[in-house]
Amino acid sequence: MRRKIFALILFLYGYQLTAKAADKIKIACLGASITYGSNLSNREQNAYPQQLQKMLGNGYEVSNFGVSSTTLLSRGDFPYQKTSACQAALQSRPDIVFIDLGGNDSKLINRVHEKDFENDYYLLIQLFAKLPTHPRIILLLPIPSFVQDTTGIWDPAIVSIIIPHIRRVAFYNQCELIDMHSLFVDKESWMSDKIHPDERGATMTAKRLYDCVIQDKDWHFDIFNQMTSVKMKISSFYGYNCADFIFDSADCKIVKPKWVAAGRPWVWRARFWGHEPQTDIALLERGYHIVYCDVAELFGNEEAIIRGNHFYSFLHEKGLAEKAILEGMSRGAVYVFNWAAVNPDKVSGVYVDNPVLDLKSWPAGLGRVPASKVELELLKKDYRLSDTTEIRRFKGSPVDKVEQIADGKYPILILCADADEAVAPEENTILFEQKLKEKHRDIIVIHKPGFKHHPHSLPNPTPIVEFILKASGLFVVE
Repeated sequence: MRRKIFALILFLYGYQLTAKAADKIKIACLGASITYGSNLSNREQNAYPQQLQKMLGNGYEVSNFGVSSTTLLSRGDFPYQKTSACQAALQSRPDIVFIDLGGNDSKLINRVHEKDFENDYYLLIQLFAKLPTHPRIILLLPIPSFVQDTTGIWDPAIVSIIIPHIRRVAFYNQCELIDMHSLFVDKESWMSDKIHPDERGATMTAKRLYDCVIQDKDWHFDIFNQMTSVKMKISSFYGYNCADFIFDSADCKIVKPKWVAAGRPWVWRARFWGHEPQTDIALLERGYHIVYCDVAELFGNEEAIIRGNHFYSFLHEKGLAEKAILEGMSRGAVYVFNWAAVNPDKVSGVYVDNPVLDLKSWPAGLGRVPASKVELELLKKDYRLSDTTEIRRFKGSPVDKVEQIADGKYPILILCADADEAVAPEENTILFEQKLKEKHRDIIVIHKPGFKHHPHSLPNPTPIVEFILKASGLFVVE
């Protein structure tokens, strides 16, 4: 009798363990040496899949299926698909798959086969997509290589060949993407051999994947399904579906994320679509929509504001959040702040970059920088200004609307190139910052010493992205 009771206890205990294991969300990390943990001390603890396991806790089972030196290419010198690790990853029946392959494919010996890359990636994706678990499949862009050997893992090949292939694969297979390249572009000091990150890099990678796993998501909302009456042309914006359409007689764009963040947040880019897109791409990864309505060259006048009002109402009626993040580079800042001054209750935050904030400074040329003749004539037309005297009396710039902007109480971030030769910082950013602080408003200004007007943004957009996440109040950065 005692033996039967003991056997029953063992059975129930084993059943309980099996049930607990079945309840766990299984994550498979596929990749080469960085996934494996090469060059890390105690890789069994410090490789990013192991760190991800610690971050996620007992509700998850994270497995490291990394194999050093492997390629995505089936004709590469060490194809990942032919490894036992790939078979083990399939047999694990994962719920989430992270694929970090492509760096070794940039070697000369492998990139001679680059025409096969997209089809080989498709075949790998299909192996996992056909599993009974129908896992989320997330593609990681390779991190930079800082070596100078053009026959080895070579960053120009990663940037110009491998990454564009991966983005096309993501677009045609509707896979998620994570841009690890931008996250590491300023982290050369974290790579003793110029290729493999140290423990800090593994931790940053694990944290980025952790955020991807745990962020609240709306899987059902699709703004394109709300726009059936609109004639749209769909194309790829760095691997994401972009709809081009006409609204209110203006060219407009909406890029939708692979999944939508809780609250349906969105970024409204005011000008220069697609220029230095790394911030927009990072926010698409996190479930934000990116939108655009062409108001060039109206310089934030009444017509631009009315068109913006109509576009906002259209997007909000289609389901996007009540408040938007406004983004403006250079003269785009005029459009951003002039609209925000009229619509403070519709703004969750503002990010502007080497901004024009006083149209008398640019393009009118009444300060340090000479006039920009073509744009000056457009400005005069837009605001019906006839001569220099009227321009000097002009009060239609953001620096003239500080009180309305301050009343909005939304956070503001400015990137300012201190050696800007086109838009004088002292007449724009610095003057605007001073006026806002006189109104007791906080404003963040990130200075870029020695930089000119171009390039905009930051190669690693993390400070901008974290500002926007915090301003949205939808996903707290730990």
